[in-house]
Amino acid sequence: MDETDEKILKNLMMDARLSARQLALRLGMSTVTILSRIKKLEKERIIQGYTTIIDHEKLGYTLTAIIEIIAKNDKIEDIEDAISKFENVCGVYDITGSTDMMIIVKFKERSELSKFVKGLASIPYVENTITHMVLNTVKEDFRLT
Repeated sequence: MDETDEKILKNLMMDARLSARQLALRLGMSTVTILSRIKKLEKERIIQGYTTIIDHEKLGYTLTAIIEIIAKNDKIEDIEDAISKFENVCGVYDITGSTDMMIIVKFKERSELSKFVKGLASIPYVENTITHMVLNTVKEDFRLT
């Protein structure tokens, strides 16, 4: 990974629809070089996919919650694996501090969130949860630029 790879990544993070030709023109390189570097970044799993940034609220997902989870008996990975499979889960983080993990979830209805939180208790080895409701999203962008 060198400076050129970083430039390619920064450009793709800002607009994943850029073609190799467009990237080559922007960076003053050949299209073949750009394509081979992108393939290398994909092979090394630095680029794991291409996506679209959407406004969840405009799709009706008006509720965002951050949920802390305390696990029993050192089963953090088992719980994280189970939670990662749920559709409304946007992020699963193994953290330091008084809780073991934190998840970010999005829902359209308060009743869906309520059902989800109650369902967490049925996952083996979940000892306790602490739910925080997001009042206002000031920034939500995981691109590093």
